[in-house]
Amino acid sequence: MSEVINVVKVGIADMNVVKSPNVIRTSGLGSCVGVVVYDLAREVAGLAHVMLPDSSFAKSSELNIAKYADTAVEALVERVIKEGGRKNALKAKLAGGAQMFQFTTANLDIMRIGPRNVEAVKQQLRRLNIPIVAEDVGGSNGRTIEFNPETGVLSIRTVNQGVQEI
Repeated sequence: MSEVINVVKVGIADMNVVKSPNVIRTSGLGSCVGVVVYDLAREVAGLAHVMLPDSSFAKSSELNIAKYADTAVEALVERVIKEGGRKNALKAKLAGGAQMFQFTTANLDIMRIGPRNVEAVKQQLRRLNIPIVAEDVGGSNGRTIEFNPETGVLSIRTVNQGVQEI
């Protein structure tokens, strides 16, 4: 009898952790970055759907740590370790960070949210010494991603481009 596989969905500015045989998915990745941190041997993975690069953008005193790269990556790592992942075995995969709109205004850095999200996530992973083993970032299309902690495969469905696995 095979185990029932549950798909754990992660919303925008949200994060969660799964263990095999479950898989974890997020959709609607435009300029947002989906960052997966996992320990393959322990078959545990976490996924954060990061919206913005820096929590200094936060307007209220109630900070949603999953929303910002500078707070989400570290919190995600802590949650994966709490579920059995080993710090020295963690790896990461990224997807998203698209430039969804074309702006004609010269050099408006604030509009480059996608590329800035990617760089902010990478910076946090470097700081935590977690290697990025694969990524599918940039471009101008939205993505839906699903990660399987048993196989370590990240499936990426891109509008008009089908599915690829990294």
